[in-house]
Amino acid sequence: MHKTNDMGFVYADIELINGEDIVMARRNLMGEDEVRRFPLNILVDSGAHQLVINENIQEYLQLPVLGKKNAEMADGRIVECDVVGHVELRFKNRSTTCRALILPGAEPLLGVIPMEDMDVLIHPLSNELIVNPEHPNYALAKVK
Repeated sequence: MHKTNDMGFVYADIELINGEDIVMARRNLMGEDEVRRFPLNILVDSGAHQLVINENIQEYLQLPVLGKKNAEMADGRIVECDVVGHVELRFKNRSTTCRALILPGAEPLLGVIPMEDMDVLIHPLSNELIVNPEHPNYALAKVK
């Protein structure tokens, strides 16, 4: 489901998955049912660069902290954030693996870097996240 609230914000249903769990399951070191997944109705923000999640999502997925990065907030403040990875993000027939910035207490945001990697865009008339109509069947082949 995709929706726009009264303020014109675009939300999309995605799934976040612990990328390390996926690798472990492929190697038969854990069961597929043990892979940590987090379905989420996320704010699509073309002004954000990266995936942003909060500490609750990070704790649930048990994503390892890879380092720190400075991020500029909408009000111009610079804050230091933990960077976690590897997050697999899935939307419709698309997926990408990326890092995420942790902003404590923040609303999760889907930024333009993972959007571009999945070849998805915000439709200007319906104001929803869609698969690029020029490449409707483009998807990464699943490797087992």
